[in-house]
Amino acid sequence: MKAFLIGGTSSGSGKTTITLGLLRAYARRGLRVQPFKVGPDYIDTGWHTQVTGVASRNLDAFMLPESAIARLFHYHASKADIAIIEGVMGLFDGFGVDPLYCSSAGMARQLGCPVILIVDGKAVSTSAAATVLGFKLFEPSVQIAGVILNNVNSDSHFAMLKDAIELYCHIPVLGRVPVIKEINLPSRHLGLVTAHEQAELDLKWDLLADAIEQHIDLDRLAEIAEIPDLPEKPESLAPDSLIGVGSGLKLALAEDEAFNFYYQDNIELLEAAGIEIVRFSPLRDAVVPACDLIYLGGGYPEIHAATLSQNSSMLASVQQAHQRGVPIYAECGGLMYLGGSLTTASGDSYPMAGIFPGESRMTTSLKRFGYCQARAEQATLLAKTGDVIRGHEFHYSDFHTDLPTVFRFSKERDGVEMSHWYGGYQSGNTLASYLHVHFLQNPAMLLRWFEIARAVK
Repeated sequence: MKAFLIGGTSSGSGKTTITLGLLRAYARRGLRVQPFKVGPDYIDTGWHTQVTGVASRNLDAFMLPESAIARLFHYHASKADIAIIEGVMGLFDGFGVDPLYCSSAGMARQLGCPVILIVDGKAVSTSAAATVLGFKLFEPSVQIAGVILNNVNSDSHFAMLKDAIELYCHIPVLGRVPVIKEINLPSRHLGLVTAHEQAELDLKWDLLADAIEQHIDLDRLAEIAEIPDLPEKPESLAPDSLIGVGSGLKLALAEDEAFNFYYQDNIELLEAAGIEIVRFSPLRDAVVPACDLIYLGGGYPEIHAATLSQNSSMLASVQQAHQRGVPIYAECGGLMYLGGSLTTASGDSYPMAGIFPGESRMTTSLKRFGYCQARAEQATLLAKTGDVIRGHEFHYSDFHTDLPTVFRFSKERDGVEMSHWYGGYQSGNTLASYLHVHFLQNPAMLLRWFEIARAVK
C-alpha cells in the first residue's frame, strides 16, 4: 500500500491547500486517490471530496478506538492506488501535552505512515533546517520522510533552503509551492466555507495541480509512500454485529446548504446495516419523505434561517413525524432547527420546528470547542443510562431552554477533568444536542436507534 501524511509545523502552514493540490495532481495521472483527514473536521473532507470525486474519511483517535481506526483506514486505502492523509494543526499538536495523543504524529505512527512535513519558507533561510531538525528529533518513532516548502517563489531561495535542510537534517526536500493568488479558500465563523457552496472553485484546482506538478517531485514522493499492509484486509467497514440488522427500515437524511456536516462513514455504516437512505432538503422540499428514522446533521442553519423558517410545511412535517414517534437524531445545527426559534447574530429571530421549546442564539465567539464525552443521565435514543459517548462540539450559538438535560458533558486533559456541563435534550423519541459523533466508536448506538424505530413502525 502507498500512503503518506501531510503534517505542518503549525496551523496555517498550508496543509489544506497543498493536500488539495497533491490530490488533484495524482488523480490527473489516472490514479485512484483516497483522501483522509486527521481529527473531526467536516469542511476539509468536503474539499478533498470535491477535488478528487472520492469521499474523504476522518481518522479520529479520540472518538474511535485504535482497532476501529485500523479497520476504517485499511478498508478504504486498500481500494486506492495511493492514500493522502491531511493532518491537523501542527504535527505534534493533539489533546493535552502528549505529542502522540490525538495528533497527526500519533496517527502516522499508528498507521506506520511516513510524514511529509510542510514548512513555511517565507522570510527564512538556514533557520528552516533548525525547525525541521527539531521536528525530526522530538519524537524519533515518527518517520519524517520528506519536506515540502511552502510560499517559496524563486529557484534560488528554494535551493538555499533545500541545501540547508538536507545537509543538517538528512531528510529529502521534495519541492516547493509558490504563492498562488488565484487559490483562496474562503472562510467564515466555523472555518472554511464548505465545498458544497463553492463549486466554482473547481476550475482552479487544475491551476494548483499544475504548480504541484512543476515544483514537486511526485514520483519520488510516491516511492516514499510505502506502508505496511494488514495481513487480512477488512471486507466491510461495519462490524458483523451491524451487517443487515436495519433491513426494512428507511432513514430520511437532511442534506442541503444548511445541513451537510456528516461523516461519510456514518452514512455507510447505516447502509451496511441495511438501512435505505432517502435525502431531503429542509430548505426546499415541502415535507419529510416517508421514513422510519430521521437524521439531522450539523451545518449552517443560521445562514439560512429565514428560508428554513419560511418553509412552514417542512417544519410542520418534522413536527408531525416527531408526534408519530419517528425516532429523530439531531446534531448541532439539527438541534437549532428543532428548537422553538433561532436568533441570528444580527438579532433577527425566526420560528423553527418547535419540538424543543427554547431559543438558539448566535454569538460572536465560540461557545464550545473541542473533544468531550457525554454520559447519559437517563435512557436516550442512542445510549442507555450511564453509557458514555465520545464526540466533539464546535458552535457559536447557545440553546436557551428550561427543558431538563439528558447528558453530563466533560472535558478531560492529561487525565484531569478540566470542565463539565449539562446539555442534550430528549422529547419522546427525538434526541438533539450540540455533540457530533462517529458511530463506529460503538455500534450499539445504532442498534438502539434501529430497535426504537422497529417498535414504532
